[in-house]
Amino acid sequence: MTFWKGDAIEFFGSEPGVWSLGQIYDHMILTALDYLVQVQKCASSSDVQPQGKTEAGAQLFCAGSFPPIKIRLPDGPENTPSNSETVDELIQGLDTVLKGMYEWEEKVNAINPNYKVRHEGFGWLNAREWFDLVGMHFRHHLRQKAELEQKLEL
Repeated sequence: MTFWKGDAIEFFGSEPGVWSLGQIYDHMILTALDYLVQVQKCASSSDVQPQGKTEAGAQLFCAGSFPPIKIRLPDGPENTPSNSETVDELIQGLDTVLKGMYEWEEKVNAINPNYKVRHEGFGWLNAREWFDLVGMHFRHHLRQKAELEQKLEL
C-alpha cells in the first residue's frame, strides 16, 4: 500500500528488496544525472580511447534496451535510493533530467565518438552511448514501476 507522508511517497508492506515508487524515481533521476555528467566528460575530453564495450555492454546497445529481467545491485547505502524525497523534489529532479536531455540532444552527435568514459559494467562508452543509456535505464525502471503499480492496483 502507498502512503503519503507529508509530500513524500512511501511504500510499506512490500516484499523485502522491493523499492517504493519514490525510490524508483529517485534512482532514475540520480542515475540519469550521473550519465549526463559522463556525456559532459566525453565532450570535454581530448583523449582518444581505443577500448570499447564489454560483452554485456555490446549486448545492451545491440538490443537498445536492458533485458526485461530484475537486476539486483549489491546491498549497501550507495545502492539504496532515498525514500524521503517529496513529490515536488522528485518532479524537480525529473525536470532537471529533461532539461539536461534537451541541452545535450542537439550537441551529442558532434562529440568525437572516440572520446569515452568507462562504465563499470558496460565498458568504454562515448557521449552518444551515455546519452542513449539514460533512455534505456528509464524504460527499464518504468517496467518496474508498472509492475509495482499493478501489485498496488494504482
